[in-house]
Amino acid sequence: MTGRANFGFGKTLGDLASDARRIRIVCLGLSAIDHVWRVDRLLSGESEKIRSLDYATLSGGMAANAAVAVACLGGSAAFWGRGGDDAAGREMRAALSAEGIDVENFRLFADGRSSVSGVIVDQSGERQIVNFRGSFPEQADWLPLHEVAHASAVLADPRWPEGAVALFTEARVQGIPTVLDGDVADAAIFERLLPLTDHAVFSEPALIAFAGSADDAELAKLMRFNCRVFAVTRGHEGVSWYEDGALHKQASYPVNVVDTTGAGDVFHGAMPSRSAEVWRPARP
Repeated sequence: MTGRANFGFGKTLGDLASDARRIRIVCLGLSAIDHVWRVDRLLSGESEKIRSLDYATLSGGMAANAAVAVACLGGSAAFWGRGGDDAAGREMRAALSAEGIDVENFRLFADGRSSVSGVIVDQSGERQIVNFRGSFPEQADWLPLHEVAHASAVLADPRWPEGAVALFTEARVQGIPTVLDGDVADAAIFERLLPLTDHAVFSEPALIAFAGSADDAELAKLMRFNCRVFAVTRGHEGVSWYEDGALHKQASYPVNVVDTTGAGDVFHGAMPSRSAEVWRPARP
C-alpha cells in the first residue's frame, strides 16, 4: 500500500515550518562534538593512510541535531542531555544556545567526559563514524519532568536509557506523544523504550540489528509493542511505516547529496514539527 496516512510525510518544508511555530518539543539524548574529515573515498578496512581534502569541527549528536531541526523549522526546542564540564561540553552547550534552543537542562558534569565523534565523508556524501559516547552518571532524577506537561511532543534517542524512560513515562501520564529515534543500540534498551513509544522510527541498520531484518514483514511484527506508528527510514528509497494496521510508503525527494551525516536526526526533528493538531494523545 502507499499513502501518507496521518504521518505527515507528504508535507513540504514550508508546511512544516508553518506548523512548527505552534509547538514545543523536548529532545533528550546525545550531543557530541564531530571532527569531520572530507576525503576522496572511505576507508577500505585495511591498514592505510588517506588524504583529507577538508576538515571541520562541528556540534552534533542525534537528539541535539533533532533539536536544531525543530528550531530551524520555527519551533520551540529544549535539549535535555549530559556532557562533561570540559571544552567540548561547553562548546556544544554554547552552539545549541546560539540556535535558540533551551539548554537549561543540558547538564555538564564536573567529573564527566563529553561525547566526541570522528566522521569521514566521501565525495558522494556517504560517511563513516567512530563515536566515543562520553562518560556521565546514568541517573535521571534531576530532570524537570513537570515541564513535560507543557510540551507538544517529546523525542529521545537510545543513548541515555534512564533519561528516556523517565521522559517517556511522564509523557504517557500527561498524554504527550512520544517519538523514538531508533538508532543502533542494545536490544534490551528497545525492549524498555518501545512499550512507552507512540512513534518509533528506526534506521535500516538499527532495525536489522534489533529484529534481524528491515523488510516490511519484519516491520509489521514489531507492531506487537503497540506503537501507534512504527517506521523505518531507507535512505534514498524513502520511508516505510505501519499505522492503524496498514503499510504505507513515501518516496524520498531527489536532492544533491553533500553529506548524509545527521540526515536521520533532521528527519526525526522535522517529523514532530508538523501540525500539532494531528497528534493523538498517547495511550495510557
